[in-house]
Amino acid sequence: MKRFSFFTLFISLTVLLVGCSDTNETEKSGAVDREKPEAELLISAAASLTDVLEELKGPFEEAHEGITVTYNFGSSGKLATTIENGAPSDVFLSASSKDMNDMEDKELLVKESRKDFTENALVLITHKDSNRTISSFEDIDPAALDHLAVGEPESVPVGRYTKETLESLDLWESLQEKLVLGSDVRQVLTHVEMGNADYGVVYSSDAFITDDVKVLAEANAVWHEPIVYPGAVFAESKHQDAAQQFLDYLTGEEGKETLQKFGFK
Repeated sequence: MKRFSFFTLFISLTVLLVGCSDTNETEKSGAVDREKPEAELLISAAASLTDVLEELKGPFEEAHEGITVTYNFGSSGKLATTIENGAPSDVFLSASSKDMNDMEDKELLVKESRKDFTENALVLITHKDSNRTISSFEDIDPAALDHLAVGEPESVPVGRYTKETLESLDLWESLQEKLVLGSDVRQVLTHVEMGNADYGVVYSSDAFITDDVKVLAEANAVWHEPIVYPGAVFAESKHQDAAQQFLDYLTGEEGKETLQKFGFK
């Protein structure tokens, strides 16, 4: 009788312990699930948007619980190519309509999500300590300079706008041996900041964020295609609703104020 009671007690304790263990595991699993973000967005964005987007990251995540944001910055052309080749992304923020048009033509975007959210201008810069005094792109003298930093025209939008501008002024061909090509607009800016080039051509927003360069001139808008920034959600995104929320935030009042803060139009 005693052995039977002891056996019954042993079985009861075993069931109780297993139940507690399952409960603990469930609680732990629930805690992990609660901590895991509902959506982890990957935003592919033009390098010129770096400071704006880093500024918006915290406020956006605070206002949208369960959504976290990671950025992949680079030239719009190169970002588009990597995505076309299968790289994952949820939102594309381009520094040119051309790259966005190419993506849309290939049906890679949620078409109705596309929206132009800001504009920019092209400026000629030099190092802050330079004594160069030209006041227009038209005053550039190929014989009077050693290096001009520009974006790579085939894949970097700022390089394409620069080429269009210099071609409009019949300067492109005569400057070929003087060009220092950057892989994105921030590399062009760095060349001038470091004194590796006499001049550089960047967006006005890039010159705005540094004290190491000074702006000599702004390009006439008729010399190049309009510098427009479109954004869109990718059709292959697994978090299209969250991606749209991010795009809405960027194009809303908070986004507009931050873009203006960093020198965008």
